[in-house]
Amino acid sequence: MSNFEEIDKARRLLGLPREVTLSEIKDAYRRKAKEYHPDKQRPGKRKELSQKMRQVNKVYKILMDYVEKYRFCFSEEEVKRNDPDRDIRRFSKDWLGGR
Repeated sequence: MSNFEEIDKARRLLGLPREVTLSEIKDAYRRKAKEYHPDKQRPGKRKELSQKMRQVNKVYKILMDYVEKYRFCFSEEEVKRNDPDRDIRRFSKDWLGGR
Protein backbone atom coordinates (compact mmCIF):
# COMPACT_ATOMS: atom_id res chain seq x y z
CA MET A 1 0.00 0.00 0.00
CA SER A 2 1.36 3.44 -0.91
CA ASN A 3 1.79 6.16 1.68
CA PHE A 4 -1.16 8.08 0.23
CA GLU A 5 -3.42 5.01 0.28
CA GLU A 6 -2.51 4.30 3.90
CA ILE A 7 -3.16 7.89 4.97
CA ASP A 8 -6.39 8.08 2.97
CA LYS A 9 -7.66 4.84 4.50
CA ALA A 10 -6.76 6.10 7.99
CA ARG A 11 -8.61 9.37 7.33
CA ARG A 12 -11.72 7.54 6.16
CA LEU A 13 -11.70 5.14 9.12
CA LEU A 14 -11.84 8.14 11.45
CA GLY A 15 -14.65 9.62 9.35
CA LEU A 16 -12.65 12.66 8.27
CA PRO A 17 -13.02 14.70 5.07
CA ARG A 18 -9.96 15.37 2.89
CA GLU A 19 -9.17 18.73 4.48
CA VAL A 20 -9.08 18.97 8.27
CA THR A 21 -7.33 20.76 11.07
CA LEU A 22 -5.20 19.06 13.70
CA SER A 23 -7.92 19.60 16.30
CA GLU A 24 -10.48 17.93 14.00
CA ILE A 25 -8.22 14.86 13.74
CA LYS A 26 -7.93 14.73 17.53
CA ASP A 27 -11.69 15.19 17.99
CA ALA A 28 -12.45 12.39 15.53
CA TYR A 29 -10.03 10.11 17.37
CA ARG A 30 -11.67 10.89 20.73
CA ARG A 31 -15.14 10.16 19.31
CA LYS A 32 -14.01 6.80 17.92
CA ALA A 33 -12.14 5.96 21.13
CA LYS A 34 -15.31 6.57 23.16
CA GLU A 35 -17.32 4.49 20.72
CA TYR A 36 -14.98 1.50 20.67
CA HIS A 37 -13.21 1.52 24.03
CA PRO A 38 -13.77 -1.97 25.44
CA ASP A 39 -14.07 -0.77 29.05
CA LYS A 40 -17.09 1.34 28.13
CA GLN A 41 -19.06 -1.46 26.44
CA ARG A 42 -20.81 -4.72 27.26
CA PRO A 43 -18.55 -7.61 28.30
CA GLY A 44 -19.72 -9.81 25.40
CA LYS A 45 -18.32 -7.35 22.86
CA ARG A 46 -14.99 -6.81 24.59
CA LYS A 47 -12.86 -8.82 22.13
CA GLU A 48 -14.41 -7.22 19.03
CA LEU A 49 -14.16 -3.73 20.51
CA SER A 50 -10.56 -4.29 21.58
CA GLN A 51 -9.72 -5.11 17.97
CA LYS A 52 -11.54 -2.00 16.70
CA MET A 53 -9.82 0.14 19.33
CA ARG A 54 -6.41 -1.15 18.20
CA GLN A 55 -7.36 -0.21 14.63
CA VAL A 56 -8.45 3.29 15.73
CA ASN A 57 -5.16 3.75 17.60
CA LYS A 58 -3.20 2.56 14.55
CA VAL A 59 -4.90 4.91 12.07
CA TYR A 60 -4.59 7.82 14.50
CA LYS A 61 -0.85 7.16 14.76
CA ILE A 62 -0.58 7.06 10.94
CA LEU A 63 -2.27 10.46 10.64
CA MET A 64 -0.31 12.03 13.50
CA ASP A 65 2.99 10.76 12.06
CA TYR A 66 2.07 12.38 8.73
CA VAL A 67 1.08 15.66 10.39
CA GLU A 68 4.23 15.77 12.52
CA LYS A 69 6.42 15.38 9.42
CA TYR A 70 4.43 17.84 7.28
CA ARG A 71 6.46 20.84 6.19
CA PHE A 72 4.62 24.10 6.74
CA CYS A 73 5.14 27.12 4.53
CA PHE A 74 5.03 30.50 6.24
CA SER A 75 5.31 32.66 3.13
CA GLU A 76 2.95 35.63 2.99
CA GLU A 77 1.09 34.08 0.05
CA GLU A 78 0.52 30.78 1.87
CA VAL A 79 -0.51 32.44 5.14
CA LYS A 80 -3.06 34.58 3.29
CA ARG A 81 -4.36 31.55 1.39
CA ASN A 82 -4.92 29.60 4.61
CA ASP A 83 -6.36 32.46 6.66
CA PRO A 84 -9.63 31.13 8.10
CA ASP A 85 -11.10 34.65 8.39
CA ARG A 86 -10.26 35.63 4.80
CA ASP A 87 -13.74 34.92 3.41
CA ILE A 88 -15.47 36.59 6.34
CA ARG A 89 -13.49 39.78 5.78
CA ARG A 90 -14.08 39.63 2.04
CA PHE A 91 -17.84 39.12 2.34
CA SER A 92 -18.25 41.65 5.15
CA LYS A 93 -16.75 44.29 2.85
CA ASP A 94 -19.36 43.41 0.21
CA TRP A 95 -22.18 43.56 2.75
CA LEU A 96 -21.08 46.98 3.89
CA GLY A 97 -21.05 48.46 0.41
CA GLY A 98 -17.40 47.76 -0.39
CA ARG A 99 -15.99 49.34 2.76
